[in-house]
Amino acid sequence: MSSELKVNKVSPESGTGVQLGDSGDTITIPAGATITNSGTATGFGETDTNVFRNIIINGDMALAQRATSAAAKTSDGYYTMDRFEFAITSLGTWTFSQSTDVPSAQGFATSLKADCTSADGSPAADDRIFLRQSFEGQNLQYLKKGTSSAVALTLSFWVKSNKTGTYICELYDHDNSRHINLSYTISSASTWEKKTLTFAGDTTGAFTNDENLSLHVAWWLGAGSTYTSGTLQTAWGSATNANRAVGQVNLADNTSNEWYMTGAQLEVGENASDFAIVPFEVTFERCKRYYEVVEGGKTFYNSGTHDPQVTVPYSVKKRASPTLTKESSTENCASSVSVVAGQLTATINGQVKANNAFATGANKLFYARFNADAEL
Repeated sequence: MSSELKVNKVSPESGTGVQLGDSGDTITIPAGATITNSGTATGFGETDTNVFRNIIINGDMALAQRATSAAAKTSDGYYTMDRFEFAITSLGTWTFSQSTDVPSAQGFATSLKADCTSADGSPAADDRIFLRQSFEGQNLQYLKKGTSSAVALTLSFWVKSNKTGTYICELYDHDNSRHINLSYTISSASTWEKKTLTFAGDTTGAFTNDENLSLHVAWWLGAGSTYTSGTLQTAWGSATNANRAVGQVNLADNTSNEWYMTGAQLEVGENASDFAIVPFEVTFERCKRYYEVVEGGKTFYNSGTHDPQVTVPYSVKKRASPTLTKESSTENCASSVSVVAGQLTATINGQVKANNAFATGANKLFYARFNADAEL
């Protein structure tokens, strides 16, 4: 049985609230109807008021400017996914890639994959491998670190590996040489599992308010006794290597070992929220602050021997003066093509230079593709 009630206003009999229905009821708003809010509306679903609450950039592993796969890696480097660096010291040989293996029905299209291709079952004391993302101090001031109001941070992520056991995650404060480390367990082999870890706020040591490295978050994958011989540092304290990876399994002990991760989110508070979806183009622009691939050059009439240069603006100002690496070039007038820093402001442009442009005449050209790296 249904009935219809038509009124212009509903007011509470007492107090200040009006309840529509009970828990479990469905309140239907017909198509074409409009709800107008001239005050403050709360509790309407999961309206995301801060899509940038995730301190981690590219946590869904969507962007890989450098490469989608990189093989035979044995040392530190940014290899595939933007903003994620592997730190490796003599512990296995690895292939890192952007994978389409993702947790079902979670809204992710890609994950980061670490594949051990040369094993090391007996790590030396100083051997280690971990994945990390680093952050500028000026982006962390709202954490109020070093004050009595320092806030907790919650790290959440999806992970999968055939190697079950204990793994370690770490927050490392580079300004004050402090760290905190928590463990998680991969319980089921080759099964996607969501992990959530909450790190207490640190009332000691403020982050420097600048564009330099202040904090990194790390996922340990293996470590020698230098990092495992102490007691796990589960509360903030002075940096002690022996306390950083206690209990960590050795993912490098077999060439069948693989480790996948996606949906990485680090946010203020003691609870994990749903992954903050950021449009791909926004992630792309944010990552360009640290790494960008650009192209530039010119076609011109060359009338003599000289070294012509062309300024190539970056689409995003770099965090710091970048390291420039030429990836490829073409020319028909010079002995070589090189890339150099911008003459006035190195953070906003680079220059492509034709060295000893000796061939004269029309339609002479020089072009180069290069990357500008300003990672932390």
